[in-house]
Amino acid sequence: MKAFLSALILAAAPAAAQNSDCGPHESVVATLAAKYGETIKAMGLEQRGAMLEVFASDETGSWTIVVTAPGGLTCLIASGQGFDAVGEILGPTNEKT
Repeated sequence: MKAFLSALILAAAPAAAQNSDCGPHESVVATLAAKYGETIKAMGLEQRGAMLEVFASDETGSWTIVVTAPGGLTCLIASGQGFDAVGEILGPTNEKT
C-alpha cells in the first residue's frame, strides 16, 4: 500500500507542474496562509525524498495537500473542505493500532 501511495504522489507532482499548480515552497506556503488561512498540520517523507505536507484552516476547515520534490519544487496535489484532525485511530475492537 505504501508503495502504491508513493507512486501516486510522485506521478501526481509532474502532472500538477504541467498545470502550473507548482512553485517554490516558500511561495506556496505563504499563499496558503494568506489566501486560505491554512497552516501545516502534518508532514512526512516519501522513501525517495519527497516531502508530503497537509495544510488546513482551523477556522474554515479548508485543507490542501502538497508534495515538495528534493529539488525544492512544491506542487498542489489535492484540496477540499471539512478538515478534521484525528487523534488516535482505534481498531475494530477499540484497541489502539
